[in-house]
Amino acid sequence: MTAAMSDDLLAYDEVLAKFEPVMGMEVHVELHTATKMFCPCPTTFGAEPNTQVCPVCLGLPGSLPVVNQAAVESAIRIGLALNCSITPWGRFARKNYFYPDQPKNYQISQYDEPIATDGYLEVVLDDGTTWRVEVERAHMEEDTGKSLHVGGATGRIHGASHSLLDYNRAGVPLIEIVTKPIVGAGERAPEVARAYVTALRDLLEALDVSDVRMDQGSMRCDANVSLNPIGAAEFGTRTETKNVNSLKSVEVAVRYEMRRQAAVLTAGGTVIQETRHFQEADGTTSPGRRKETAEDYRYFPEPDLEPIAPSAEWIEDLRATLPELPWLRRARIQAEWGISDEEMRDLVNAGALDLIIATTEAGAPASESRSWWVAYLAQQANTRGVELVELPITPEQVAQVIALVADGTLTNKLARKVVDYVLAGEGDPKQILAAHPELVVVRDDSLIKSEVEKALAANPDIADKIRSGKVQAAGKIVGDVMKATRGQADPALVKELVLAACS
Repeated sequence: MTAAMSDDLLAYDEVLAKFEPVMGMEVHVELHTATKMFCPCPTTFGAEPNTQVCPVCLGLPGSLPVVNQAAVESAIRIGLALNCSITPWGRFARKNYFYPDQPKNYQISQYDEPIATDGYLEVVLDDGTTWRVEVERAHMEEDTGKSLHVGGATGRIHGASHSLLDYNRAGVPLIEIVTKPIVGAGERAPEVARAYVTALRDLLEALDVSDVRMDQGSMRCDANVSLNPIGAAEFGTRTETKNVNSLKSVEVAVRYEMRRQAAVLTAGGTVIQETRHFQEADGTTSPGRRKETAEDYRYFPEPDLEPIAPSAEWIEDLRATLPELPWLRRARIQAEWGISDEEMRDLVNAGALDLIIATTEAGAPASESRSWWVAYLAQQANTRGVELVELPITPEQVAQVIALVADGTLTNKLARKVVDYVLAGEGDPKQILAAHPELVVVRDDSLIKSEVEKALAANPDIADKIRSGKVQAAGKIVGDVMKATRGQADPALVKELVLAACS
């Protein structure tokens, strides 16, 4: 029985009439350092299973960890960008628990002395209002390995015949960013959750500390949700929906948990403190395991690592490396482009802004860049069911197409065909034109003039209208010539020849 069949749900309006949602977001970010957190193994995504391991990340007896300095620098830069205080002295700890994909039976993490504390992130909601999300901490740790469950219908352990373990990911540097309780959001709680994860992803991408690919697990969001009866002082029992892997799914998961928990409480039941799995197929959550408390992990200081004690000078040196923050960059870009707040929100919500900026930085006019990304390419992304950024075309390639239209090599119609070939993986635009010369605009005046004469002869009534001064009637002849030349003729030249022939 699926979660959707087994869970009762309360209507969203009824949820809000009875309860106040409280959220806490935990986001795990894999850093894209060249090597792992405590050993020199590479971190290449997609490598053959168990080819990027060593005695340290496999937890073999006698192996000793060494801290990755680049990971510490990334952690400090993240903390600074989140307006956090950087801890001047802190230790790593051992977080003890057994899972098959945790080879040491403990995880090296930070517990009571995280690298960054007490920050905030201002996020912009869909209507342009700003919501401040308070950040409790950001701490360093190592990732676990990965279990592959084989034989079941869902890819999860339930129903699987056996499981395989890949330890390549074990030991990859992680930063966990934990918010303080998010209260007072009311009906907008799911939207606030999505906006926060979106803003955090944009910030981390700007810092260039991670590729933040939620689909590949380099950014993973756990959404904690509880409900308080209206007027109650204490928080309700929370659930933690694990590893939600898209921005939209964050919003869907929070809304679903609010409706599910409200139905349980309204019926007189008790919400169980547990982890839950998000089901992408139908937007539901299903039970995972009972949620442990800190005491269950038996934290104690990691004896094999020295404390992390960044100097004030080092911190300030790292602060100087922070890029223009995304929200400041957007304000500058909006002013330069002269677009409204609503237009800017649409570009951000569509995931198009950074792609458009990169296209303009590659030499294309901003207006043309916007037109391509929010129109034709957005349609292609929608057809494929992917985000814009996931389309197999780069801003540089889009800029090349725009340049080819500008210099007359392509018409807009032919340019869309070239883009289709790029999306199909056939190479850069110039490579495609070399392989498909039929896409290049025809500039042979004699050939086009011949087709114009044929079209005028076939449409004498239209020719008479043009001769009588009805220039707009030339559109029919231009269309016929474009069709005859399979869209390769320059439409401006065709119109010029049509008018000349009727003068």
